[in-house]
Amino acid sequence: MAQHSDQLDGIFHALSDPTRRAVLGRLRQGPASVSELAEPFDMALPSFMKHVGVLEQGGWIRTHKEGRVRTCALESAPFGVVEEWLNEQQEIWEAHTDRLEQFVTQQEESR
Repeated sequence: MAQHSDQLDGIFHALSDPTRRAVLGRLRQGPASVSELAEPFDMALPSFMKHVGVLEQGGWIRTHKEGRVRTCALESAPFGVVEEWLNEQQEIWEAHTDRLEQFVTQQEESR
């Protein structure tokens, strides 16, 4: 997974902001225009577009412009990357706790 480090950095950076997480939550319902997505937030559209850009760079969304309307849709690829990374972390920590359990058991048996 080390080769995916830059990709993971972008994925988790995109998730680090509550506005971006809220946008992803809204996009679970289906594609939406940028103006629809920006409506609940008290910020200027150019500021909101920076959030859209971070989500797009992180691979969480794709955008499509038709005329003057830019539509955003959720992408599924980052979910797989995050899941793979989390599974690796779980395996590492389970191995650590298994060794700790063995050590504690050996200590108790030697008493």
